[in-house]
Amino acid sequence: MATNLNIDIKLLDKVCQIGKFKTKREAVNTALKEYIQKHKQKDMLKYLNSVDFDSKYDYKEARKR
Repeated sequence: MATNLNIDIKLLDKVCQIGKFKTKREAVNTALKEYIQKHKQKDMLKYLNSVDFDSKYDYKEARKR
């Protein structure tokens, strides 16, 4: 899908330089993937400290089954 975007060329050049990307497309696609990953990780924070652990659970014993 072809898309025209008005992207700050200085930012894009800096991203390409830092990430050693060969193409602008590669830089933009990587940035978009990292953005999505970051926000998925933020969503997981809502589960922090919400899981109860059984102190009597023996994972080594469970492996024997």
